[in-house]
Amino acid sequence: LLSQTATLNMSELIKTIVVDDHSLFRECVVRSLLESGCFDVVAQSDSHVDALEKVARHTPDIVLLDISLPGGGIGTAKEIAERVPDTKVIMLTVSEAEDDVQDALLAYAKAYVLKGIPSGELVPILQKINSGESYIPPNLAVGLLKRSQQDAYAFDLNRREKQILEKLADGLSNRVIAETIHLSEKTVTLYMTQIMHKLHVSNRAQAALKAQEMSRDENK
Repeated sequence: LLSQTATLNMSELIKTIVVDDHSLFRECVVRSLLESGCFDVVAQSDSHVDALEKVARHTPDIVLLDISLPGGGIGTAKEIAERVPDTKVIMLTVSEAEDDVQDALLAYAKAYVLKGIPSGELVPILQKINSGESYIPPNLAVGLLKRSQQDAYAFDLNRREKQILEKLADGLSNRVIAETIHLSEKTVTLYMTQIMHKLHVSNRAQAALKAQEMSRDENK
């Protein structure tokens, strides 16, 4: 990895701010990012107010943010997204609670990463997020989707779309779904596009969150 990125100039590096009140952990993350040769860590922070000030000053590409940050990690994520919309917020946390994942994504976080992840896996995930993708650990994403299945009717999904969403909640890829319900992979992909359009979301995890949000509104 180092040999591949050694020729990157500063403009090609991913501008990053790491926000965590545990200094030892924060410094380990910073070291891993710098050693990869792909990131320019322009600042570090350990609090809500300081993080907002540094993000506004540096306008980084991505912010790694602890969900339990003093002052509130979720609130900080939402403020960053509203004030500096081009900056991608990535929650970095030990919490595997589905409610925390939901709250983070509703606060416009682009990713939810667990702190136990090896540095060798963290770097490519951050690169993908910087390129416009999103990320949630597969086990947490599947859990969110499963919670949404009982509310699929609320989005005007037809029988086939509900069937595909159910298979998706089981963690199946489009290819495996296609084999299971005897359709071509291309057809399943088209159905997935329709499902996302109906739910007004851009990825699978957001589809689960939308389902839960609609369900709560209906039950009020």
